[in-house]
Amino acid sequence: MKYIVVLGDGMADYPLKELGGKTPLQYAKKPAIDELAKKAEVGLCQTVPAGFKPGSDVANLSVMGYDPKDCYTGRSPLEAVSIGIELQDTDVTLRCNLVTLSDEENYEDKRMLDYSAGEISTEEAKELIGFLKRHFDAEDMALYAGVSYRHCLVVHGGKTGHDLTPPHDITGKPIQNCLPQGPCGERYLSMMRRSYELLKDHPVNRARIAAGKNPANSVWFWGEGTKPALENFEKKFGLRGGVISAVDLVKGIGILAGMRIIEVEGATGNYDTNFIGKAQAALIALHSGLDFVYIHMEAPDECGHQGDIRHKIYSIEQIDKQVVAPIVQNLTEENEPFTMLVCPDHPTPISVRTHVSDPVPYLLYNSELKQGCGADRYDEDAAAKTGIFVPQGCLLMQKLLGK
Repeated sequence: MKYIVVLGDGMADYPLKELGGKTPLQYAKKPAIDELAKKAEVGLCQTVPAGFKPGSDVANLSVMGYDPKDCYTGRSPLEAVSIGIELQDTDVTLRCNLVTLSDEENYEDKRMLDYSAGEISTEEAKELIGFLKRHFDAEDMALYAGVSYRHCLVVHGGKTGHDLTPPHDITGKPIQNCLPQGPCGERYLSMMRRSYELLKDHPVNRARIAAGKNPANSVWFWGEGTKPALENFEKKFGLRGGVISAVDLVKGIGILAGMRIIEVEGATGNYDTNFIGKAQAALIALHSGLDFVYIHMEAPDECGHQGDIRHKIYSIEQIDKQVVAPIVQNLTEENEPFTMLVCPDHPTPISVRTHVSDPVPYLLYNSELKQGCGADRYDEDAAAKTGIFVPQGCLLMQKLLGK
């Protein structure tokens, strides 16, 4: 038996008047997934435990079978592991976004225009982070370049307990009431102010502005954490597993769990990602000895944050057409028994442009059982109508394995 998770990050949503009262999942054409729903268990699952913020870190840990209450130490350490940073037990890490702020004279009066600086390229970002390192690196801290707008600050012997706001939560809003608070809050804020002065006229940003792109004119710190530890996935579940994702966070979870990280050329973390390449890589891995593959697509989440209805629908349709359909077809033709879980990690509704903690719809299909539950499609409403509810995200892995 082969096991596949198809994770459409932030795929769930609320009804939108622009779509005639439908959600993007309801509006999208997804014949392959809807056909599976007729022969699958469809229901709702609470992937974000009470008391936790609805982040992709907590939610993906849950879907991958780990209880955040037992293992979660923060978001940025998971990303740090993926970047290749060797953390010490006394290190504190913070996510460092490159963002676009408005141009008011006082830093506190600015607004968050773009939490991703226009999806800045990794090459441009590497140059900017390298420039900032010369000003910010010290005996007790260091900046590390990641992918696109996602980077990392490591503070040696640092302190936790800060109030740090995710920048995607305040898109278009004033930053004044969302600035760092806590033991090192003033230091972090001073660095953010200084970054604006250093970056606003940097050649990379002058070129971006000339090209009509958003400049990466400030850093923004959030998502603090400490060195994590996860139980080995194969030891925990008895499966040789792999992870396919363009996102450092999800790769970091896979690395810590001892799973194989499968790279896919053209994987971007947005709607222009190489969807079919991810499906092909998953099939190669499954036919080459892996038992389990976790295929993570960030695109619906990014579109939710951007308020981009059209491309959120497009992303869902590509997941159906270029990921689910070819995997199902190939494994069926090869007479390879498989179980597939299709779900988001959390909703990222277009109307609020950030994550929420609502239960997510899931679809669980077993090619040998093909037992339906009365659903004739896969979406939020269909899942709610079955009355099936899984109270903890980590239990989905047990259901996937038939335990």
